[in-house]
Amino acid sequence: MRGKLWFIGGLAAGFVLGARAGREKYEELVIKGRKVLDHPTVQEAAGVAQAQANRLYAEGKDRLSHTRLGEKLSPGTTTNGSTTELTSTGVGATPTTGIKPSGTGTGSASF
Repeated sequence: MRGKLWFIGGLAAGFVLGARAGREKYEELVIKGRKVLDHPTVQEAAGVAQAQANRLYAEGKDRLSHTRLGEKLSPGTTTNGSTTELTSTGVGATPTTGIKPSGTGTGSASF
């Protein structure tokens, strides 16, 4: 109970101090935060973390595919045993059929 009261008291104090600081202080904090995120060291660390996350994902996916559950959940295998290739388009995964929509040239999307 005591912890909850301290938490609520902290929220109230933060609200009052934030309200007094105003919009300018908020904008200043946002600008400082963006500077930190754009720093080369932070960008390098984010790249390393992303690479490690991708590697761990691939390893986990590979391990799962070698289990009975993974065989049942495999999105690339249909009930008749044929396989479909899935590609990521940035919005979601769609099966590829080798047919490109008319008027697209390379078939890549740009946003």
